[in-house]
Amino acid sequence: MNIKDKEKYDINDLIEIVKCLRAPDGCPWDKVQTHQSIRKDFIEEVYEAVEAIDENDTDHLKEELGDVLFQVVFHSVIESEQHHFDFSDITDEVSRKMILRHPHVFGDVDAETTEQVWSNWDKIKMQTHSQTTVTETMESVSKTLPSLMRAEKLIKKSARGGVGVKSIDEAVNIIEEKLSALKAACADGDSSKYEAVLGDFLFSSAALSGLMKTDSEQSLYNACDKYIDRFRRFEKTAAGMGLNIQDSDTSVTNQLWKDISKKEKLEEN
Repeated sequence: MNIKDKEKYDINDLIEIVKCLRAPDGCPWDKVQTHQSIRKDFIEEVYEAVEAIDENDTDHLKEELGDVLFQVVFHSVIESEQHHFDFSDITDEVSRKMILRHPHVFGDVDAETTEQVWSNWDKIKMQTHSQTTVTETMESVSKTLPSLMRAEKLIKKSARGGVGVKSIDEAVNIIEEKLSALKAACADGDSSKYEAVLGDFLFSSAALSGLMKTDSEQSLYNACDKYIDRFRRFEKTAAGMGLNIQDSDTSVTNQLWKDISKKEKLEEN
């Protein structure tokens, strides 16, 4: 059957489609791509799938998961062309990994709580990756993660090694110390020093987030959305007052922004 005429496609069809795209007589764009050239595409597709999850949009999620799967297949086909591995090797390896890391499901290990599950997972992961120190587990955390997310993972791993902030009060005190250091760096006008201290401040904030059982990355995500909503309100208010915010005196627009921010706080309370 011609691949264009199928009633429903499966994973094997998708693999063949990518192979056709990569063939000498295939798509001029697809056949010249490499892991590196489509790296950002992979990241973009994953973020779009996450956005669909946030929107609770089933149809959108189905579409975006398909785009993520396409990226996985595309990378696997590139490797199969070099006779390194193919898609079946990927599914085989991840299946074996999941069976190995879930001995409480596929073996005779007991794990009644999520804490026990994570404890078993970490021990097995260290064994399979030949990791003997906590430092090695920290080094294995991907550097390409969003930095707040990476910080939280590093903090959790260091806590398992016996190092970390133990209380919310201690975490708040550290943040206050970093804030004072930020003010001093601003006063000095030393941009390199400021950047380093700012990093410490953000890292300390991630530590507090962990103690509060919240997600610092999600917190910043929500803050970004809140900022957009506030700006929309600001822009609409300014338009109602006949103000062109791009041409108006900054003292006027800044005061309007402060007024809107203050009103929001009162509404929240």
